[in-house]
Amino acid sequence: MILRLKLALLLCVAVTVSAFAGQASKMVTLGRVAQAKALTKIYARPSIRSHVFYSVQPNEYLVVRDYKKDSPYKLVLLKNMAFGYALTDSMSVLNYEYKVPAASMPLAMTQPYPTSLSSRSGASMRAAVAQYSMDFKGTPYVWGGNDLQNGIDCSGFVKQMYGKIGLNLPRTAAEQVNVGSPVTRLQDLQPGDRLYFWDSKRGMVGHTGIYLGKGYFEHSSRTHRGVDTDYLGDPKWMRILVAARR
Repeated sequence: MILRLKLALLLCVAVTVSAFAGQASKMVTLGRVAQAKALTKIYARPSIRSHVFYSVQPNEYLVVRDYKKDSPYKLVLLKNMAFGYALTDSMSVLNYEYKVPAASMPLAMTQPYPTSLSSRSGASMRAAVAQYSMDFKGTPYVWGGNDLQNGIDCSGFVKQMYGKIGLNLPRTAAEQVNVGSPVTRLQDLQPGDRLYFWDSKRGMVGHTGIYLGKGYFEHSSRTHRGVDTDYLGDPKWMRILVAARR
């Protein structure tokens, strides 16, 4: 039996989905099929105050996974093979699994710790990271901190943002700058590229942030506001910008 679903977040066209296990060899389950009962918002984080990636119309279909036990949210598979969050009450989870041939599994799903995000699909994932990073504006700067709500430093912030899409970066900015493909011209910067700045007092790369586009970047700064947006074109940043990585 074949179920045809319009999976608005996964693809922009109708998708043929096998409804039963065992009908094809080496099939991999990406999640269960759910149908939106009302306008369903897909959030960047499990909070209705976070950024909305997408709004699903009533009766459209999604691919979902369980999140945490007793959580009111489900994980929702996105077009770029990352996950967003939607309220469970806004959908009906159906008795169907969404399966794809193992050979066609996207790289982001089969390799949880890729070393590069330079492909076309990687571009959309990096852009999602850039957008997501702005949800944490106002989080205090804490040296060595790893808490996205209560306190985090610059390299911890970048590490955690990229960890959301499966890139396991080193902990410090000086180590992170050695990972990824160099971006050597300012005009080639894309949203989600990582920026690295020189710390003259320590004689090493000592600060990092995430490029947002249009000349702006997001970072956790101890000098003023914690996680916030700054303009890369400001002379104080341009003087110490030493590398960008993709």
